[in-house]
Parts: sequence; C-alpha cells; structure tokens
Amino acid sequence: MSQTTEIADDLVVRVRQHLHQRLIASVESEPLAVGEPEQLKKRLGHLLESIKFATGLRLNQEQSSQICADVANEVIGLGPLAELMGDPDITDILVNGADAIWVDRAGWLERTNVRFDDEAHVRRFVDRYVGAEGKHLDSTTPTVDARLPDGSRMNIVIPPLSRNGTVVSIRRFRPSHSSLDDLIHSGMLSPDMAELLILAVRARINIVFAGGAGVGKTTLLNAVSEYIPDNERIVTIEESAELALRHQHVITLEGRQGNSEGRGKVDLRLLVRNALRMRADRIIVGEVRGEEVFDMLQAMNVGHDGSLTTIHANNPRQVLKRMETLAMLADGQAARETVRDLIESAVQLIVQIARTASGHRQITSICELQMVDSDCQVAELFAVSRDAPHRQDNGEYGPSSFRHGGVRPAFFDEIPGKGLAVPDALNVLWPSEANRLC
Repeated sequence: MSQTTEIADDLVVRVRQHLHQRLIASVESEPLAVGEPEQLKKRLGHLLESIKFATGLRLNQEQSSQICADVANEVIGLGPLAELMGDPDITDILVNGADAIWVDRAGWLERTNVRFDDEAHVRRFVDRYVGAEGKHLDSTTPTVDARLPDGSRMNIVIPPLSRNGTVVSIRRFRPSHSSLDDLIHSGMLSPDMAELLILAVRARINIVFAGGAGVGKTTLLNAVSEYIPDNERIVTIEESAELALRHQHVITLEGRQGNSEGRGKVDLRLLVRNALRMRADRIIVGEVRGEEVFDMLQAMNVGHDGSLTTIHANNPRQVLKRMETLAMLADGQAARETVRDLIESAVQLIVQIARTASGHRQITSICELQMVDSDCQVAELFAVSRDAPHRQDNGEYGPSSFRHGGVRPAFFDEIPGKGLAVPDALNVLWPSEANRLC
C-alpha cells in the first residue's frame, strides 16, 4: 500500500469518527428519538444526509447504513462491545481503558481488536447504564456496580483509583444455564458425584460451593438447584443478581449500594435477616463475603436446612477458616468456640471447584463435615485424581479423573427418615458397612 493511500485511509477514518461524534451529540439531545428505535433510525438517516450535503462527503449505501448502525449502538445499544456480547463463548469482557479490551473465552484471556475511540467514549458508555440505575460515578464515588439490560454484571473503576483510565469488568449473564448432564459431559464432575449432589439437595443438606472467581460456583449451584422440590419456597440473596434458578417459586432479593454520602445502602446481612421473616424453605446466598456469614449460619441452624451458598476459598479447610473469620468480625463478642460450633452444625458439604492449567473448570473435592467423638473432622468423599482431566475420543471429558474416598457419607443415615433412598450407584461406592472416621 502506498503512503498516499495510507494517508487517504487515515483521513476517511478521522472523518468518519468526526461524523460519528456529531451524530451521537445530535441524537442524545433528543431523548424522545432514543426511546423509539424506528424514530431513532429515521432521525439518524436524516441527520447523516444533512451532514453529507454540508460537507460534500460521498458515502455509499453500505457505509451510510454502517454509520447509522454504529451510532444506534452507541445511543441505545452496547456500542463497540455489541459483537463481543453476542459471542456465547465469552464469559467475561474486560475493558482496560479505551484501547485495551480483553475477553475470557473458554478459560483463556485474549486481547481483541475492539476499542473505544477515547476515554470520553468509554465514560459515555458506562454513564448511560450507571445513570439508568440512579447511581453516580465520579471522583467521590470512583467505583460502581451496575447491570446491563441482559442481566450481565458490570463493575466500573475510574481515576484516581485506576491509572489505566476507566476500567470495566463485565461478567456475562447466561439465562439458560447448564444442566448437571451438561457439566458431566464437560468433565466438571462425574455421574457419581452428580448423584451425590442430587441426593444431598433432596435430603436438605446444607452445601457450600467454594473456589476462586470464574471457576463455575454459580453455574454448579444453578444446576443442582433444579432438584429442589417444586413445593418449596426459595429466597435468593445477592449483591448483584446472577442466579438463574429453574424453579417455580423463587423470590430474589438484591443488595443496594449507598450514595456518595453512604445513604440508602442495603447490605446482605439485612437481607438475610429479612429472609427469615419471609417463610422461606431454603435460603440461597449467591456469595458470602462479609458479616452476612453469621446470619447465614444461624439461618442454617434454625430450620432453613438445605440452604446453598458460595464462597471464595482455595480448599475446604480454608472455607471453614474464612467463614470463622467473617463470623467473628460480624459479632466480636462471640467466643471462637461458639462460632466454630455454629459452623460445624450448619455446614455439611463443601464442594471445591478450580480451574486447571488448560482453563477447564473441574470439581477438585467434595467433603463432608463429620462429628467423631465430639470432634468435627473433614471427610473427603470425592477428589480429582490428577491435575489434567481425561479427554475421551469424542472430545468430551470423562469421569476417570475422579476417585471416591473410603469413608461413607454420614448424611446417608438420615436418608430413610426423609422418605429417600440412597441410589444403588452410591451404595456400591460406599456399602452400608463402609468405614467411618474414627
């Protein structure tokens, strides 16, 4: 390509960006057109024609249509991120300033060629969604959580907290979550592990799903929640609604951030307490990370058995230590022994999930808390047998990377009294005369 051609191409790009900005400014000055897609489309067409007439710029029909589509996305759509949001394989979109946009695709981070025009362009994008929720993003409130129209969660950080300009982290919302069968085929767990989790949910066993960010805790919780009986009432509590339970009776409670003066804040602890007054059969906390742990543990001990939650922790023992620390912070007057007793009587199963070096999400351990001579011990029921999952000839991950422990689950003894039976597959793994911790 000659230097003259490069200069010409650069001129066209700059002219198009200039027109783009003029179109956005004009359309945003007329909110009535923004609310109606058809009116917006007509307004854009008329405005573009007037600009072309005034400047003498020649554009063919395809170019004109593309500019109008781009501007419509800026005003009522997702702007430069529209294409990325339409890709079902992308789970996270990470905007590190105007010209550095990364995505998480199948567990791997990759940089895209998508970009915003400049910092002001990024701010126009985020301010539209932040303002729609009645929130403010400025130097006094430099970090905000917001939600996109499809339910995706968006976190924004601006200077002075960020030196990269406006940083946006979007966690995609998937309304049609994976079933347990889907997760078995992907190699996240084995059929026997799925049978154990189904039995535990039906038997109203309290389960904690643990792991790092993006390992699939919410995905697995959504999948096992399908086996909660239809005649039960579920109350879910989250800072930002992500759960997508396939159940006919679900009440969703969502926390709220305060304004710049701290007013109007509703934290998860208050929501957990309120859920106790809502005749909930089960309480599901999307993620415990603060003082709400104390109230969640109390709920599990006062009739809301079968509750589910997630927590950030690297292994099952760290789950117990982290919950203990958070509960102690919530009630500084409670003795450590009292808090430990509360945890040991509330938490029954811990499902640990991790992401392998290849980006594959996999359950690494399922543990049960068992009481032995007044002492609580952690019995490993299932564990991953090696780091890399086994891939079958058809390309799917197989169950051969999992092994079961030699200790029979203690909650099996509660099954007959609840009108349930232990599946034959699990009785083969753990016969009734199997060893117990001692």
